Amino acid sequence: MKQVEVKIMGQAYLLGAPEGGEDRLHAAVQRVDAAMCRIRDAGKIKARDRIAVLAALNLAFELGEPAQAATPAQEATDAPALSVAEQATLGALLGRLDQALGDDGQLL
Repeated sequence: MKQVEVKIMGQAYLLGAPEGGEDRLHAAVQRVDAAMCRIRDAGKIKARDRIAVLAALNLAFELGEPAQAATPAQEATDAPALSVAEQATLGALLGRLDQALGDDGQLL
């Protein structure tokens, strides 16, 4: 396993990648970084952990959808995968997660 240093939202991480998997890892890091930066730049959420959860949910949602060709307008604006209503629903889910996690902020 090869260790690769990457940056997500300006923070460095040392990740393990299987031999020959470095390109796939870098592609995944770029997707995660772009998703997190898009949420951060929207300006409503500041906490890195909340941004990460929303980005993960967005990416998981995208993976569950059948592949669709992006319209030129979507490509030009790099529009988020979720609508405002969907993002509001995710925000509500985050609130419920915060309550479930309690004071320590740990799932396990």
